[in-house]
Amino acid sequence: MDADDDDITDELLADAGKLTGLGLELLGLDPHPDDMTPEQRLQFDPEDLEEMAAVPPEERQKAARQTRLLAGLLWNSSSVLIDQLFRDLKTLDTLDAPTPTAIAGTSVLSSLPPQFASEYDSRFTQKFLVVAADVTASLVRGWIAPGCLAAELVVGCLLDQAEITEEIYGLDLPEDWRAQVEEVLVEDAESAPLYADSTVAAAHGAPAELGVRHWFEPFGAGDAVPPYAGSSMS
Repeated sequence: MDADDDDITDELLADAGKLTGLGLELLGLDPHPDDMTPEQRLQFDPEDLEEMAAVPPEERQKAARQTRLLAGLLWNSSSVLIDQLFRDLKTLDTLDAPTPTAIAGTSVLSSLPPQFASEYDSRFTQKFLVVAADVTASLVRGWIAPGCLAAELVVGCLLDQAEITEEIYGLDLPEDWRAQVEEVLVEDAESAPLYADSTVAAAHGAPAELGVRHWFEPFGAGDAVPPYAGSSMS
């Protein structure tokens, strides 16, 4: 790891405390039983508590550092995601109409289901950006599970950005961190079919209920979508 890698690692570790909407335990860090309240210990079997207490101090220290690094990475990636969506919006403003080729060259929109690329125009991107701002704010104010398909897709774009940073700097993160984070951030994901067999979907069309205009509709009565994002696509 060179000096630049050291700098980004220190920066991300410093940012970890800013991710106030998610505790380190939710990101996969097992606390020592002595640090738990009696109520928390009741959630574990005695055997599990023994295993957690038996973890050597150096392993516990490494796990804590990796999880803090992950927290800082998510906080940092949320800011980068919004910045890149503004960049994508500027790119769209230079086009007469979005094309699959143009969308493939964008920073964030290129991560969305490719069969809908021709619909990722400025209006769509503005609405998606508003949802992204709302989703990333939950990382600070207290996490709320995505309330619509667009919000689920934002989570995927956020983790894509985190993976890019991980690969560039060779970050020492927990094993299978993405699966761990996805399990916490998204419950019963409904957006997966948008990516399944994308070449077939592009040829035959995706189910109508998965069309772009439905991405900003709340999943249910208890789910909320920002007013601007919930307005008509027209």
